[in-house]
Amino acid sequence: MIRLRRVYDPPEPGAEGDGVRVLVDRLWPRGLSKAVAAVDDWPRALAPSTELRKWFHGGGSAGEFRRRYEAELAEPAAVAELSRLRELAGAGTITLLTAVRDPATSHAGVLAELLSP
Repeated sequence: MIRLRRVYDPPEPGAEGDGVRVLVDRLWPRGLSKAVAAVDDWPRALAPSTELRKWFHGGGSAGEFRRRYEAELAEPAAVAELSRLRELAGAGTITLLTAVRDPATSHAGVLAELLSP
């Protein structure tokens, strides 16, 4: 199972909790200690490039962002990380974490779709 959550939300414990917590942002979230975030993995190769992030925040469209982001995810380092996360998801729950306000409509949502069987 693949879940999406904000990294600022506290981890959910227990068998139905977050499982492996994976930060999918390029930058560490402001004001959050590593202990509080409880991040298990941080594959920076899966985060949108700085250039793409700046382009999008400068007024780029969501559709074009997705197209460009999927092109970045076709790079060898990202392909390897996607494969590794698919294996983790096959073994149990993984939670993709991001600092954005609405994870489902962000790059994390794109990743969740690509990781889903």
